[in-house]
Amino acid sequence: MGDLEIRPAVPDDVPAIVAMLADDPLGAQRESPDDLAPYLTALDRVSRDPNQHLVVAVREDRVVGTLQLTIIAGLSRKGMTRSIIEGVRVHADERGSGLGTRFIEWAVEQSRREGCQLVQLTSDATRTDAHRFYERLGFTASHVGFKLPL
Repeated sequence: MGDLEIRPAVPDDVPAIVAMLADDPLGAQRESPDDLAPYLTALDRVSRDPNQHLVVAVREDRVVGTLQLTIIAGLSRKGMTRSIIEGVRVHADERGSGLGTRFIEWAVEQSRREGCQLVQLTSDATRTDAHRFYERLGFTASHVGFKLPL
């Protein structure tokens, strides 16, 4: 995977990122690839926050993956800093190539560099393949998550 670059996302990456976010039954219901304005606004906001890392994986000048890593300082667990991995997507053509593993390893290493003692993520209850993937990488399903739409 030496020809793979992981770098911060830029506005020109947004169409490819949104296409990957929308490329499954859940994402197809939540994303709007025909209107990129809210995504560009969000990227600008994320890019200005030093605790946010929205990155893409690029191979041969083509965006083939994305994820967001958020660093959170807190008081619980003796003032522990943690990170949250969100929005992990790998282009359909790249699934099974090892890119997902490389991406998560990058996020864990970046978390260590930023002083985190815990990395956490959530995955939709219906994504059983993703659950097996994260468990293979050492994550445990230790908590139950809740969401409240606003």
